[in-house]
Amino acid sequence: MTTLEIRDLHVSVDTEDGPKEILKGVTLTIKAGETHAIMGPNGSGKSTLAYSIAGHPKYKVTSGSVTFDGRDVLAMKVDERARAGLFLAMQYPVEVPGVSVSNFLRSAKTAIAGEAPKLRTWVKDVNTAMERVKMDTAFAQRNVNEGFSGGEKKRHEILQLELLQPKIAILDETDSGLDIDALKVVSEGVNRVKAGGETGVLLITHYTRILRYIQPDFVHVFVGGRIVEEGGPELADLLEAEGYDKWVKGAGPAKAADA
Repeated sequence: MTTLEIRDLHVSVDTEDGPKEILKGVTLTIKAGETHAIMGPNGSGKSTLAYSIAGHPKYKVTSGSVTFDGRDVLAMKVDERARAGLFLAMQYPVEVPGVSVSNFLRSAKTAIAGEAPKLRTWVKDVNTAMERVKMDTAFAQRNVNEGFSGGEKKRHEILQLELLQPKIAILDETDSGLDIDALKVVSEGVNRVKAGGETGVLLITHYTRILRYIQPDFVHVFVGGRIVEEGGPELADLLEAEGYDKWVKGAGPAKAADA
């Protein structure tokens, strides 16, 4: 069974005043078919965890380990992590001028599969997937995310998720800035991928509203660069009712992270 294991992960970033520790010992295991929701206030380090797993050079792992089916993720280059089956949907998807959505998707699929998909079949698959996420198929000829609205960028992320079928999907605030209709479309896409039972999902969010559409198996409260509470879906209900205050106060000002 596909397994992503994070053990006592410590991560720092460079600042004008020297290295600043953001993650302070994160331990988490995600298996195929499981959905883990990480919830926490702004500045708690949630996005740092996502980008550290993906291999962003800004974030320096100072200790701990990340393994993926027994392989050392931290020893892999970014493209190797993607080919192995790790997928990151970014909070702020970037524009890629000069690269069409169609070429981008086919290149990604080729890199993961080791061979190019048959063009006729691939075009049909892309069009079908675009219809499912309610994207006009004309977007396939546009440059990646150029001139896309926030909702269109997030739908494009889910389009990638459906076509690439990763082993572990890390969704960094995919619900950010979405209206209710777009939220439903995005959630339905995630649920379709989950239904296969072969993809583990790490869903990072501030709010419980997306959890009304994507049912988590596990909820983790993230404060001050570490997981401070864990539970099932009922923990999300508690957060909705009470917020993060008691955990933030418990972390203390000296333990607060700011990335």
